[in-house]
Amino acid sequence: MAAPVRGMSLLRQACLGLVRPTGAQVCTQVPYRCYSTPGVGQVQVDMNSETGVATVRLNRPPVNSLNLDVLTELGIALEKLDADRTCRAMVLASAVPGIFSAGLDILEMYQSTPERCVAFWRALQDAWLGLYGSRLVTMAAIEGHSPAGGCLLAMSCDYRVMADGKFQIGLNETRLGIVAPFWFEDVMLNTIGHRETEKALQLGAMYSAQQALSIGLVDKVVPLAEVMPTVQGELKNWLQIPDAARVITKTSMRKQVLDRLRSQKEKDAQFFADFIGRDSVQRSLGAYIASLQKRKS
Repeated sequence: MAAPVRGMSLLRQACLGLVRPTGAQVCTQVPYRCYSTPGVGQVQVDMNSETGVATVRLNRPPVNSLNLDVLTELGIALEKLDADRTCRAMVLASAVPGIFSAGLDILEMYQSTPERCVAFWRALQDAWLGLYGSRLVTMAAIEGHSPAGGCLLAMSCDYRVMADGKFQIGLNETRLGIVAPFWFEDVMLNTIGHRETEKALQLGAMYSAQQALSIGLVDKVVPLAEVMPTVQGELKNWLQIPDAARVITKTSMRKQVLDRLRSQKEKDAQFFADFIGRDSVQRSLGAYIASLQKRKS
């Protein structure tokens, strides 16, 4: 096994096979291949080599909040699936009932160091670039609430199926006293258009499944039990298209948005760390955390 690589986290090196983590185990399930990080498992990945479809499930109870470790695992999983030429499609889902993802972990932003904030934001950037720029057919199975970063992940997929009922989805950052970055905005603009995005981002709007369907934020709404079967049915349609033609088309449509972040990654990460460090933002985050704790008590 090669020596550790400078400038790359040990978690990322272990997942890419550059170093072997202590106690690592090999997954031998057939016909599935497991890309989950040994001993971690906050992102569960099963690759069905017979269908060419991978299922990626976020697994960080209670609400799949996206911290540095989860985002790193997700980015690595997407990287490995994209490199697997037997893989043609990916379903992004949740292993936690009632939630797709509650979005970014606030504790990564509250009273954190600038260095940690930058590392956290880089992991988010990499995960998003891997998802939005993936050559695979990507589908979101939204079987629960999907605010903020959860909404970003869902929007970044090619197709979204959401469970009907009490669940909500949206970019609600302004309600926490923070601002959705330009690339969140770009994805929403490409998804629901300028006017709806302008309202949604200023108001921090959260939409029911039916409301989300009406503005194009999701593509289909079905009962909870039918989300996965519906996704599988839609996949059959998408996989009938020759991969080369579909990928070229997707790349052409998304290149401008992807390149905009790629050209500003370091500037964007530093801006985030500086913004989050402001006293006014920290007070807003602290108040929000206090309200959550009071709600639990």
